[in-house]
Amino acid sequence: MIVKSIQLKNFRNYKDQILNLDPGLNVLVGDNAEGKTNMLESIYFCANFSSPRTTNDKEMIRFNQDHAIVKLVIKKKYRDNSIKIKIDSHKKKYVLVDDIPINRVAELMGVLGVVFFSPQEIKLIQESPDDRRKFLNIALSQQDKTYFRALNDYRKILANKNNLLKKGLTTDQVDTMLDVYDAQLAKEGEFIINKRMSFLNVLSNYSNRANEKLSESEETLSLEYETNISLEGNIQTNLYDSLVKAREKDKQLGYTSVGPHRDDIKIILNGNDARKFASQGQQRSITLAMKLASLYIYRNETGEFPVLLLDDVLSELDLKRQKILLDMLKDIQIILTCTHYNIDVPAKIINIKDGKVV
Repeated sequence: MIVKSIQLKNFRNYKDQILNLDPGLNVLVGDNAEGKTNMLESIYFCANFSSPRTTNDKEMIRFNQDHAIVKLVIKKKYRDNSIKIKIDSHKKKYVLVDDIPINRVAELMGVLGVVFFSPQEIKLIQESPDDRRKFLNIALSQQDKTYFRALNDYRKILANKNNLLKKGLTTDQVDTMLDVYDAQLAKEGEFIINKRMSFLNVLSNYSNRANEKLSESEETLSLEYETNISLEGNIQTNLYDSLVKAREKDKQLGYTSVGPHRDDIKIILNGNDARKFASQGQQRSITLAMKLASLYIYRNETGEFPVLLLDDVLSELDLKRQKILLDMLKDIQIILTCTHYNIDVPAKIINIKDGKVV
């Protein structure tokens, strides 16, 4: 899978720009704040219908303009696709796939697969479980529409239940409604948990091998699924029982305190919790290894690699590890940003200045 071309109109600091890309390594070179990361953001946006940098779509519209347009042409194993997204100043988004309007995000998922990495992604280890769940959800949703639909259904049910809990009502009718919501959450939740555990089993093996190469060490990396639900026996039954058991507490809290929306990834390096004991350098290597591992799982599931977006990653690695990283990824389209490029690995060099290819 490769992105053949990108067309941007009024997107961030791009007024009107078309960029053609090569199948291999593409390097966007320029000073800071010239628009390199904006180009990566536009590709990510077309894959996931969201930005890796903001939750406010309006921020992606060029200053003093009322809309922005991103259009990608994608070459896949058996066919080409196009994705066109228009954002207007009222926060509405319009999507066309192969020039046909789509109304459901699920129809966009899987058209383009991407893996994004920047130095800020170290928060995957350092910060809250939200970031690690987001990593799982994006990786799985891109390669499996059934997971994306189950996750969306779960979130809708959860929102309805939490709205009811926030009202603080205690009637028998409320408990009857909570029974219905909990049964629905247990059904969708079991599917989500099983998919996540299966994904993590494979991701753990690939991540360990990638980390060994990147760190040039014999460190042992493993990943485990952390949940407050018993995984022994029937997960759906266990989840339902846990939801019912927590009901009185949840009424006081005003939200649902158990379920896959609270789960986490335990990251273990040499037998220790990497979230607590790994150095910053080790955490950076682990995070990058997990992202690279997800490339290979995507390939195994779909038959082709996704596109790899690397934002200012080389500045975090010495020259030797820069070359190790790029040599590991010869069969993958990479779009990489940096302020200068001096590695002995062939690449298409694209100079970016003030939102223009120069």
